[in-house]
Amino acid sequence: MEKKHRIRKSTEFKRAYVKGKNYWNRNFTLYIKKNDLNYTRFGIVVTKKLGKAVVRNKIKRKIREINRSLLPFLKEGYDIVLIPKKNTVDLSYEELKKSVEHIYNLAGILKR
Repeated sequence: MEKKHRIRKSTEFKRAYVKGKNYWNRNFTLYIKKNDLNYTRFGIVVTKKLGKAVVRNKIKRKIREINRSLLPFLKEGYDIVLIPKKNTVDLSYEELKKSVEHIYNLAGILKR
């Protein structure tokens, strides 16, 4: 995923937490806020409760790939912060993708 599609600064994450809306399902918590750009940016926050670094990085890689594949189907101009919950460690790629699509649908940012 290109650098322009990533949220990297702590202040940008905090802005999504404080001023954005939040949605959740069984596997994820989502914070979303409109930005003043004409592209969507993603941030993934994985806590140490999920496991050691290897497990956390594996989840982040899967979620990044899911976001990259869904990018053409998402509305532009949003900052999206995804926080996976504990049970995401045991899910397959397809189950993760369905769950991410579900939470994006809840937030109303999927074009389909």
